Amino acid sequence: MAEKRLKGKRAIVTGAGRGIGAAIAVALANAGADVAVNDLVMPEETIKACKKAKVKAIPALADIGSQEAVDQMVAEVCKTLGGVDILVSNAAFSDRELFYEADMKGFEKTIQVCMWGPFYLARAVAKQMIKQKKGGNMVFISSPHAYLAIPGATAYNMAKAALDQLAKTAAVELAEHRVRVNLIHPGWTNTPGERKFFTEKELQQYGSELPMGRLAEPTDIAHGVVFLCDPASEYITGSTLLIDGGIVLPYKEMYRVKNRPKKKS
Repeated sequence: MAEKRLKGKRAIVTGAGRGIGAAIAVALANAGADVAVNDLVMPEETIKACKKAKVKAIPALADIGSQEAVDQMVAEVCKTLGGVDILVSNAAFSDRELFYEADMKGFEKTIQVCMWGPFYLARAVAKQMIKQKKGGNMVFISSPHAYLAIPGATAYNMAKAALDQLAKTAAVELAEHRVRVNLIHPGWTNTPGERKFFTEKELQQYGSELPMGRLAEPTDIAHGVVFLCDPASEYITGSTLLIDGGIVLPYKEMYRVKNRPKKKS
């Protein structure tokens, strides 16, 4: 059995009903943490999987785009679990449209969930962690969209860029309280959300063309979260962990070099 490095810790994971969030919640549970599983609907499967690790796992239903809902959720989790030591802000929303043609309802929802939501969470949890005087960990699931101008994803790009600055600034402001704040930039990951934009055939094809030859799996990202929350990582804060299988490397240029005609001697 793996060592329970997070035994006694209490975690909140948002957007944990499926995909990356679910994998993170289960990984934290397997590491010994009690987990509050956030989603818009009852995340029964995730809770069931967490409980297999013999830890407490509770639902934390809330729309993180609402500050009132977030504050209430954090308060209820702290009342039930006795506090919070780990926050993983993972919940997200995105549409794919050109910014000048975008439906503003979807555009604004993306900003609300991906930018304001993490801020509301960080604010509420920071106050609790400072009150507890035991330090803590915050991990924000961001994206290479924070610095890559991916067309058709303006709102998501904007929100993730803001999220990176939120996390780094929070890392500075919370350091004196021994609250560590870090970011993870997942690459293209095999999640239900990707089926909103791509077919199975496209995902298989494009994944095989990446440097590592496949899309990331949610468990790849979850391992990174556990690493950052491990007490052995206590000197890591304000950092960005890239778990992308090399997607931001200039691999396409490498293929051009490989295919370049050889010079005649």
